[in-house]
Amino acid sequence: MAAGYRAEEEYDYLFKVVLIGDSGVGKSNLLSRFARDEFSLETRSTIGVEFATKTVQVDDKLVKAQIWDTAGQERYRAITSAYYRGAVGALVVYDVTRRVTFENAERWLRELRDHTDANIVVMLVGNKADLRHLRAVSPEDAAAFAERHGTFSMETSALDATNVDRAFAEVLRHIYHVVSRNALDIGEDPAAPPRGKTIDVGAAKDEVSPVNAGGCCSA
Repeated sequence: MAAGYRAEEEYDYLFKVVLIGDSGVGKSNLLSRFARDEFSLETRSTIGVEFATKTVQVDDKLVKAQIWDTAGQERYRAITSAYYRGAVGALVVYDVTRRVTFENAERWLRELRDHTDANIVVMLVGNKADLRHLRAVSPEDAAAFAERHGTFSMETSALDATNVDRAFAEVLRHIYHVVSRNALDIGEDPAAPPRGKTIDVGAAKDEVSPVNAGGCCSA
């Protein structure tokens, strides 16, 4: 997938993707690295919801990704169903240097699936892969987790940008292919969708709802 831009308001699909995982695993830096190619060493959290958008090209379509970050809510277990509503993709993020964050990924995945459609595209993301000397979770452990839960995995580093664009691109590509298959199943032409259509991959749900954007943070 290559990045592609026309006018900011022009896109063929709008996909909502959520970032979940323990506090401090680098979710907000993954968001800022993908959306703005920025990284912050600050560790403060902001309570609220933060999101950013980026338009990329998938096959011959422009896809606008709206990426939501918990922005510190996970510290207080305060994530609500509204955060998940309309999400068609998710990155379950853990810190490769902190085994407990990997172990907690199972709880996050369970919560995600309790609040979203069964067809949601999920990637397990091991962040901070640049800290090789501090590694506490092996790629093999992550691959086994992903296989057990029917998803896929990737390691990233928001610090040096390793695999960040690739992780989001893979999730968006998989969402697009699910949407295309569903359109074919019900006899629609996936090559000619209404422009700017917000997509749910499963049963009809609310479209992306307005959010209260929190300040910048690094969860």
